[in-house]
Amino acid sequence: MNEIEPPSRAGRIPAVRTLAMPADTNPSGDIFGGWLLAQMDIAAGTVAHERARGRVVTVALDAMSFHAPVFVGDLVSCYAEVVRIGRTSLSLHVEAWAKRSRTGEEVKVTEGRFTLVAVDEDRRPRPVPPES
Repeated sequence: MNEIEPPSRAGRIPAVRTLAMPADTNPSGDIFGGWLLAQMDIAAGTVAHERARGRVVTVALDAMSFHAPVFVGDLVSCYAEVVRIGRTSLSLHVEAWAKRSRTGEEVKVTEGRFTLVAVDEDRRPRPVPPES
């Protein structure tokens, strides 16, 4: 298994970029952590699908840290990077950053480590192909 250090987000393109909307809030007006987690899972799946050259499924969220809240109107960007490749699995470090709608400030709001498994047409684990 290869351990790869996640690079800085500088110069990287987000795997997911979306706007936090009022429908994504709880009754107190705060963005749901589950909504943010879903955006991060989509980012992990997008990057893992590309690297595995096919279908992948999320099997674990190994760690998750919430650093700051997300507010309605924030532009949320999720960056995902493969940090480990096993025989059938990939571990990804995913960071979510919010660009504050009022100030333009960019803040890392959460990060986590996701594990996904490459699967075949029958949804059985398959080997991750070597990098080309």
